[in-house]
Amino acid sequence: MAIITGNVVSNNAAKPAVSQNNLMGQIDGGTAQQLRVKALEAQQAALQKQVTALTKQVSDLKKKSKRTAAQQRTLAAAELSLKRSQTELTAVTKRFTTAQNKYYESTGQYDKLLTGANRDAFMALSTLFEQYGLGSLAGKIYDYVKNGYGADTISILLQDTNEYKKRFAANQSRINAGMSVLSPAEYISVENSYRQIMRQSGLPEGFYDSASDFTDWIGKDMSPTELQSRVDLATQATALANPAYKKALKQMGLSDGELSAYFLDPDRALPILQKNAATAAIGSEALTRGLGFDQQYAEELATSGISRDQAAQGYAKVADEFSDLQTLAKVYGGAWTQRMAEEDTFKGGTAASQQRNKLIGNEKAAFSGSAGSARAGLAQSGGAR
Repeated sequence: MAIITGNVVSNNAAKPAVSQNNLMGQIDGGTAQQLRVKALEAQQAALQKQVTALTKQVSDLKKKSKRTAAQQRTLAAAELSLKRSQTELTAVTKRFTTAQNKYYESTGQYDKLLTGANRDAFMALSTLFEQYGLGSLAGKIYDYVKNGYGADTISILLQDTNEYKKRFAANQSRINAGMSVLSPAEYISVENSYRQIMRQSGLPEGFYDSASDFTDWIGKDMSPTELQSRVDLATQATALANPAYKKALKQMGLSDGELSAYFLDPDRALPILQKNAATAAIGSEALTRGLGFDQQYAEELATSGISRDQAAQGYAKVADEFSDLQTLAKVYGGAWTQRMAEEDTFKGGTAASQQRNKLIGNEKAAFSGSAGSARAGLAQSGGAR
């Protein structure tokens, strides 16, 4: 790269201490691509600035009707440097465009790779299929548009993709049964009707609320009216269930909506009910000891296999230590929260465990050889485990 400073021409530009390839090797995926694009963009801008400066220098020198021998040599050198810089700028611009396009493709920014009618067609189709839950087809839509296919043709081609067939899987069952295929709009309308019925009946989240959950019903042409009748029967069965049975389930923390879900589809509802019951049991152990109940965290513990007995033992330990550890945190710095106590108790080996050990270690050091402090209990015993 040529650099002109005053009347001095140099072909040696300053280079970074770490090469671009080495830098890229240290960074993964899209971040590396983005940094490469930015580096090439900066290089392009620097070269453009240099070309502009050289062009002005050459122009100014050519305006002189009478040039000295030194000025003539400077002009020749400047013209040579300008030619080299223009060649390098062209090459860098090409690399920049290629890298930028690759980055747009890898990050799904296909609209930035198209212009005019092609971009409009892509945006319309990608928005439509996004509404179908098929945003993953954006890459295929881009390829089809880029290759000159029209919107109608692309829509037909997309229906032959695995993604489309999976999304509207019930249509194959309908074909096999001799029924008509539902259009995407009709299919989604039926799904939404199913969801509304479930929601209004108080059925639990996670019970028949994803597109794949409805495949069998749509494939068998179950109307929303028929589903409503089934849900009503399940609700009635809940109301008429054996009182003792209902009482036992209620003590497990299950709502009427969850019981209705069980009567509607026991196999599908049971895992949800079991998780909810386990979550409620864990939460009750925290509340019993005056601690907070975070449902999401209790669900995580339930999913990881923490039983009610384990929760009882764990929260007993948390409650027993909590006040003392909070006091130590105020004395020695840092923090001690219920979540930290839970992480230390139920998982162990975490940053919270390190904080606990640090607090107790500080207390041991401060009170070694002494007694009578209200804070010395944990330090002397090493903390309950």
